[in-house]
Amino acid sequence: MNTETSTYEQDQFTLEEKIKYGILGLMVIGGSFFIGRAIIRKARATSEEKKTYEEGNAATYAKQIKMAFENDMWWGWGTDEEALRRAIRAIPSKDEFRKVINSYQKLYARSLMADMQSDLTTSEYNEMLAIIATKPEKGTMPVQVQLSPHQYQSWAKRLRSAFEVSTWGFLPYGTDEDAIKAVFMEMPTQAAFFETAKAYNQLYGDDLLSDLKGELEYWEWGQMISIIENKPKA
Repeated sequence: MNTETSTYEQDQFTLEEKIKYGILGLMVIGGSFFIGRAIIRKARATSEEKKTYEEGNAATYAKQIKMAFENDMWWGWGTDEEALRRAIRAIPSKDEFRKVINSYQKLYARSLMADMQSDLTTSEYNEMLAIIATKPEKGTMPVQVQLSPHQYQSWAKRLRSAFEVSTWGFLPYGTDEDAIKAVFMEMPTQAAFFETAKAYNQLYGDDLLSDLKGELEYWEWGQMISIIENKPKA
């Protein structure tokens, strides 16, 4: 009787050990998986980081965009929209932008579009999408602005986004004058401005000049219009 009890207790103890070691083994395997994944990500990020020293490639654009998000300058806070706008405008095509998205993921293990949506207001995000939408499908070299109905609509959408009142947290703020100026600087001629005004009216049923006057202070109005007036007529 005692022998049977001893054997049972030994078997029971062995079963408990198996369970404990099994759980421990799973923890070790799981930990090894996460450690291995972290090492792979680190190696991939290091490899991608080396490419950021080359001008005009996807990794460089991805890093410029990340730096615009972080914006650690002492005189500013939050995203540097001008730097972000400049980086996105410099990307020559939609295909290259997709490469930037992939490079950003490799460098920071984060989604570029998710970070952009998180860091920007709705109007700013829409502006960036409008810039991307006008790029050619493929190409690795910067191209001049191609005047077309699609381009006029893009400028109109960006201006509308700049007019829309957005919020940061619970604090409202108004017109994005830098975004308006960026659009005006891109327009090569006065004719392009008037074609954009037509597209604006078709899209929103509003008059662009009237909206500009309503959104800008009187001294800002003069500065903005002078940008257009100093361009060739056609």
